[in-house]
Amino acid sequence: MYGWIWQRLPGGLVLRVLQALLLVALVSALLLFVVFPWLEPRLPDNPLTGPATVSR
Repeated sequence: MYGWIWQRLPGGLVLRVLQALLLVALVSALLLFVVFPWLEPRLPDNPLTGPATVSR
């Protein structure tokens, strides 16, 4: 999968590295600010830490 992405990035080595880092940053931001906040209320409470570990 990573090889497939790497082969489709345009440019030379430096440009590909920069684009790959940007892609990783964008995916991380999407997960951190969109997916995980949407998913968190739908997860069951953790019995080891209790229900009130995250302020809502």
